[in-house]
Amino acid sequence: MKKLSLLLLSLLLLLVGCKKADDDDDPNIIRLETDLEISDFIWRGLNQYYYWQESVSNLSDSKLDNESEYAYYLSQNSDPDSFFNSLLHPDDRFSWIVDDYVDLENMLQGIADSDGMEFGLYVECNDQNVFGFVRYVHKNSDAESKGVKRGMLFSEINGNRLTRDNYRDLLFNNQSNSYTIKFSQLSYNQNNQCANVIPGSDSITLVKSRLVKNPVHISKILEVDGKKIAYLMYNQFLGVVDSENKDYNLELNNIFSNYKSENVDELIIDLRYNPGGRITTSINLASMITGQFNNQIFAKERWNSKLMNYWEENNPEALLNRFTDKLDNNIPISSLNLNKLYVITTSRSASASELLINGLDPYIDVIHIGDYTVGKNQGSITVYDYINDSRDKNPNHKYAMQPIVLKIGNVAGYTDFPDGLIPDIIKKESISNPGILGDPEEPLLKIALDNIRGIQTSISQTEDYKQIDKPTDEIYQRIEVSKKAIE
Repeated sequence: MKKLSLLLLSLLLLLVGCKKADDDDDPNIIRLETDLEISDFIWRGLNQYYYWQESVSNLSDSKLDNESEYAYYLSQNSDPDSFFNSLLHPDDRFSWIVDDYVDLENMLQGIADSDGMEFGLYVECNDQNVFGFVRYVHKNSDAESKGVKRGMLFSEINGNRLTRDNYRDLLFNNQSNSYTIKFSQLSYNQNNQCANVIPGSDSITLVKSRLVKNPVHISKILEVDGKKIAYLMYNQFLGVVDSENKDYNLELNNIFSNYKSENVDELIIDLRYNPGGRITTSINLASMITGQFNNQIFAKERWNSKLMNYWEENNPEALLNRFTDKLDNNIPISSLNLNKLYVITTSRSASASELLINGLDPYIDVIHIGDYTVGKNQGSITVYDYINDSRDKNPNHKYAMQPIVLKIGNVAGYTDFPDGLIPDIIKKESISNPGILGDPEEPLLKIALDNIRGIQTSISQTEDYKQIDKPTDEIYQRIEVSKKAIE
């Protein structure tokens, strides 16, 4: 994005009042200039990159035909979040804006201020009280050091009972780096359709600190009926994280090199909590699983019309994502050459996770176990307010956007699954019997192992407690496009 033109600023100042000679340091004028710059950045960024640009009337190119009218339009939309949201298409669930791009960059690289406890939220039978279920705990975190385990339940924060009205303030206000949770037990109703909390007496204080989250939560090889079964729980499609000197693609490749040296017979990839990440990492993982399809098309991209024209005229190959036999640093990929893959998902599996399943489906037998996925076949890029061709960021603010810019489908053209990918074996994760992740008796993993054994698993009714979204759920569900933004 280019810095706001002096002509546009002058026009706006004429609209709102004359500027005096000594107004250069007037805080109201400075605030006005910054607000205008941010609004201009939002509009121009969405006008250029947004997938639904042509379907949003206020993003029409004609908005720039009259610069004074454009300036006035911006002046009526000074709140960045509200202005951004007003320009989104009704079908868009996943674009977002942040007021600090450093936080956004950290999130995209798996870095966060966190105590390490990953949890889901549910409501009790009265549809008002809320309780938390610990899904898993990050290694080397405060929660791990204090004994927090998968399956624990909590219902109070700092002595306050969680409800629909207060859970955001109590859990996500970011005003304190520590908080105290009280653990609970649940009493289930007759049909396991809801539950009520039985308050406990045990509590623990958790402290947040800078946490670098490794995307590989579990990697192991199980021996089942004479077969070697590789099990990988993969929680985010990360690539190179320069700030931490981490190359997660290389670490993933090393894991597959070990699988290959151990001559594994089958592979189970657990994506139940994986919200997505980089397209390139999804391609790399698909290539590690297979290997026999090098350079064939894994996925196809579709952008808005103006960008489709750009790519088709300048680099049509950029619209195609192909299987590869090398990482970005030209290190050979360790491939298993499998013709079958078992994948575990939940309603929290999204974006690049869905891309892996959808992209592999035309080539190999993908046995999909668990719950419907999120239903996000869209990709985003980070849009900054660049002020020159050297890509220097505007020093007056730190806003950045992560808008949806493309839809992505497999080689067969299958691209639309708004209700999620449908499992071959449907089984929701149980919070009354969650099991231990990676243990052969964990319910979802056991279904995959039974299928490998040739045993038809009896799928019992699973409780269907009502989940509620956390503030971060949707923004974590993403495909991150790696190609550079178009100038």
